[in-house]
Amino acid sequence: MGILEQLQRFGHKATSPNGFDRLSGLILVWLTPLAWLLLAVGVVWGLAFAPADYQQKNVFRIIYLHVPSAALSLSVYVMMALAAAIYFIWRIELAALFARAAAPYGALMTTLALTSGALWGKPTWGTYWTWDARLTSELILFFIYLGYILLQHSFEERPLGDRLSALLAIVGLINVPIIHYSVVWWRSLHQGATIFKFAAPAIAPLMLWPLLISLTAFYLLFFSYVGKEMQNLILVRRIDRLMGR
Repeated sequence: MGILEQLQRFGHKATSPNGFDRLSGLILVWLTPLAWLLLAVGVVWGLAFAPADYQQKNVFRIIYLHVPSAALSLSVYVMMALAAAIYFIWRIELAALFARAAAPYGALMTTLALTSGALWGKPTWGTYWTWDARLTSELILFFIYLGYILLQHSFEERPLGDRLSALLAIVGLINVPIIHYSVVWWRSLHQGATIFKFAAPAIAPLMLWPLLISLTAFYLLFFSYVGKEMQNLILVRRIDRLMGR
């Protein structure tokens, strides 16, 4: 058997629900505790030991929740939409399971980003909410997540729900660059990029490291949650097939 054929067989097994179920069972054993450990380190370091900001003082510490949740609200949507597109084009079942599992986590991260941003905005801007371009487009993202989830659960036939919700996810991608570049395209109260930019991060290293650890923890928690939720969805589909549904 050639190397190419072996890679094809491995890829087929890895992208099948059964193959993913076995592989994720091995990974999640260490991924989940590692994610929670990093989250504890990042949050405790950031909230208790990082130096206070020279302008915002201790108010800035909400950054250790706000920035990771805001980053994931966008990146999770991109991953979800790409998986939905893969299912829509090639009918790869594992991609549909990923998109279905990722959507609630993305909606949760968007809610956390909006809530923490409002709490940060009150002492910084003097108000919890303003119809700023960044805030408004982020709120639209939340409603797109909700629309995707509701559309998924509006059909008894799951493949139909997966296909129709995939269209919504693909169309909703147009909102992602709007959110990201809103502070550049329009006048905005929201500050520009601090760590996600080509130049050196505009944040002191003693503040940056706990932020990067928290960000990593949020992503690992995402993959941990999605892995477990996909296992649950695979189990449900097995039961449905055994029951003839």
